[in-house]
Amino acid sequence: MIQVVTTVEVLPDRLQDFLSLLHETVATVKAEDGCLAYEPMVDIATGLPTQVELRPSTVTLVEAWASLESLQAHLQASHMTRFREAAKDYVKHVSHQCLQPV
Repeated sequence: MIQVVTTVEVLPDRLQDFLSLLHETVATVKAEDGCLAYEPMVDIATGLPTQVELRPSTVTLVEAWASLESLQAHLQASHMTRFREAAKDYVKHVSHQCLQPV
């Protein structure tokens, strides 16, 4: 199993557009072979003294995949190609952090 933390910096005035598009795609992603979790999240204020500064225009996807191969298949899936094309005008930057258990 691998975990992926995908950070999507969205243009400030396009967050709701991006979230609407993302929510249309989530069920399809969760049905993919090898997808164990795929949860879109946004920052919340907690009052914890160690919390990083809130990012109001950032969406974090917390993902779990059965294998690197299932993640790679996900990234190449036709619905993800369509999603990236539809979302490109809303997104400022995307990064991925891929993790494995130790």
